[in-house]
Amino acid sequence: MNHLFHAESVQSTESVPESKAMSHVFHRSAKQTPPVATRGEGGYIFDKAGKPYLDGSGGAAVSCLGHSDPDVIAAIKAQADAIPFAHTGFFTSEPAERLADRLIAHAPEGLDKVYFVSGGSEAVEAALKMARQYFVEIGEESRGRFIARRQSYHGNTLGALGTGGNAWRRAQFQPLMVETSHIAPCYAYRGQEDGEDLVAYGQRVADELEAELLRVGPETVIGFIAEPVVGATMGAVPAVPGYFKRIREICDRYGILMILDEVMCGMGRTGTLFACEQDGVSPDIVTIAKGLGAGYQPIGATLCTARIFDAFQNGSGFFQHGHTYIGHPMATAAADVVVTKLTDGGMAARAADMGEKLGAALFEAFGQHPHIGDIRGRGMFRGLEIVADRETKAPFDPALGINKKVKAAAFEAGLICYPMGGTIDGVQGDHVLLAPPFILTDDQLGELVDKLGQAFGAVL
Repeated sequence: MNHLFHAESVQSTESVPESKAMSHVFHRSAKQTPPVATRGEGGYIFDKAGKPYLDGSGGAAVSCLGHSDPDVIAAIKAQADAIPFAHTGFFTSEPAERLADRLIAHAPEGLDKVYFVSGGSEAVEAALKMARQYFVEIGEESRGRFIARRQSYHGNTLGALGTGGNAWRRAQFQPLMVETSHIAPCYAYRGQEDGEDLVAYGQRVADELEAELLRVGPETVIGFIAEPVVGATMGAVPAVPGYFKRIREICDRYGILMILDEVMCGMGRTGTLFACEQDGVSPDIVTIAKGLGAGYQPIGATLCTARIFDAFQNGSGFFQHGHTYIGHPMATAAADVVVTKLTDGGMAARAADMGEKLGAALFEAFGQHPHIGDIRGRGMFRGLEIVADRETKAPFDPALGINKKVKAAAFEAGLICYPMGGTIDGVQGDHVLLAPPFILTDDQLGELVDKLGQAFGAVL
């Protein structure tokens, strides 16, 4: 059985400044030049001056195996010696086929094909186009819109950005957005009402999907897209029990696709290979990236069910999509070793165990902190929401830039973490996201918490 989704083969005939030295790189910040990273060792990155930084966020939840895994590096070198690149318009490759088989062997029930790309935004973009073309293939061309959630993030390409609910990232590109409705997130810390238990809260906010479907007409909707555990925008917010089962029921009732974005929370990050395993649901399409390649090569993937693939195979035979570097042999060779380590090597299970230790350490250190309102997450994916007042949950004035100050203070202390602002509504609220490598030791977890405490002490 071939689990690789070939774009054409189904067709019968087809930061912090280091210096003010001139740089010609267009950096993320046009006002600062970051320090030069020269070496990685385990959970640490070293700059040009030799200063070590504990990678408490895995970059952006990427480096699950740390920065110097010899087996992954060896696989990349071996593939470069064999054949570094072969365009998928002409060839498949052995590592791509192996990786697709391995992913499907461990995927939620029903997922059967893998379409490789080069990153998370590409994976979501492919998912959106795959979902739209699926309905075209089966004769339901009236479906042309998506439903997503406020305070979500699905990537920075225009389609992914359009479905995402991150108001700050969307604002200046609003005229270019794909048509999407946004319902409430599953955010119990802010949304649960007095006297309402978690299950009742989850059912209430899940039912917003049905209400929105009936408002816009379910026959116009392609699918619903959501992160099982919301990452960058809200800071490791998991859904409450029963929420995604209710979402699955609504999607099935109205014939829309359930698309789960596991780019950040998947690949062992929450303690299981796929985050949705813990919610007891199987999506129609799921996107993965980041931890899939662990940072060693750029790679992402979109997985779909056999039903979706069969519509292409029995219809036009061609997915009208593609990029030059999809299914890259060196990237898939690296990711095959990564996924092997996450599954057979027990690293996803280790993320669950170490995540419990990290969560306990965070609660011990900051559970009573006057400016930490909520500590949440699963596995090695944890978030801390910063507040001005614990009792009222009032946020700090956004003008204070608390999240930026925490990031700078932590970096100065030798800790890389992922603070963000706009947690509540795109403007108000601050949080810190932690997503360290799964290989960290108990002592290094202690170092992470200590240095985060130093940053909080300096800023709060």
